[in-house]
Amino acid sequence: MNPFTLLFRLPLMALRGVVQLGEVLHDHAEQQLHDPASVRRQLEQAEQAHAAGQIAEEELARIQAQAVDRLLPSPANRVTRPPARSSGS
Repeated sequence: MNPFTLLFRLPLMALRGVVQLGEVLHDHAEQQLHDPASVRRQLEQAEQAHAAGQIAEEELARIQAQAVDRLLPSPANRVTRPPARSSGS
């Protein structure tokens, strides 16, 4: 590789490394987010806080709904049907 080509590729090599690092961090975060053990710990902590009177019933229900959403596939991965058209008059 000649020095002229290296001069232009060097900044892109650093950028490519940053992008790869970002992808690794994203994958790790996704794995942690959807980990059943992590979800179970969050639910246990919420139930303990509710039992101790630190959070209300509505907050507990919201946390439980979020936990279930974390375990289900994301909407982008779900197969969706187009909404049914109503037959107007």
